[in-house]
Amino acid sequence: MDFTRMLPEECQCLIISLTSPADACRSAMVSPSLISVADSDAVWEKFLPCDYNSILSSSSSSSLLSLGKKELYSHPSSHPVLIQNGTMSFQLDKGSGKKCYMLGARTLSIIWGDTPSYWTWTSERDSRFPEVAELKLVWWLHVKGKMETRASSPNTNYVVYLVFRIRYQHTIGFRRRPVDLTVNIDGLSSREARRVSLYKWDEPQHVRERGDEWTEVEMGEFWNGCDDDGIVEFSLEEIDTSYHKRGLVIEGIEIRPKGIVTS
Repeated sequence: MDFTRMLPEECQCLIISLTSPADACRSAMVSPSLISVADSDAVWEKFLPCDYNSILSSSSSSSLLSLGKKELYSHPSSHPVLIQNGTMSFQLDKGSGKKCYMLGARTLSIIWGDTPSYWTWTSERDSRFPEVAELKLVWWLHVKGKMETRASSPNTNYVVYLVFRIRYQHTIGFRRRPVDLTVNIDGLSSREARRVSLYKWDEPQHVRERGDEWTEVEMGEFWNGCDDDGIVEFSLEEIDTSYHKRGLVIEGIEIRPKGIVTS
């Protein structure tokens, strides 16, 4: 006997919406009578962030808002959506529905970033952003960015990653020379700066190849509570002026829930 038929549809929707997106998909396979309920807007609306409308309405993919809620959930969980005039990207973790962001290089504060002899802005075929920052020559390397913690999902531990690549045939100043990576909230660092080499053969345990042809290294992490309303700041720094540096390409800085791996 299919006991699900004994429950009102509103109750079925409520029960499924209290699970997870993955469980909702499984529910649709348990019983034919659950398919329409498990795929309904009432269920998938609960899995979307409460501010999804304001995020997507100003994006390059605002037409997504006309889709059903399951399809609307599916797109940003599989494809980065460009927001803020193409300088940031927004995604949903497919399993949990938690928000992920990448701040493109154009949103970051890069010392001498507008001086062509030091940095150039180029397009890369495999970048999600129209422009990335390429280091031509500096002695003082300092890149920083920030975002409001309320933009991220509540009650979530986030990890911050620098997303970059090294032009190994042209690089100078990064081999066996670590940089400082920091993450803090409201100016208070939770721990000392991470000293990590961006050269992948120096730090194979820290520098990771992503599935999108870029490389990432963890900068640090932060906890976003239920009603937190602060600013999370992150920075990359190397200010030893005894040698110059070149060959670093920065796509951006990604913030995603801990335990989630970019494929």
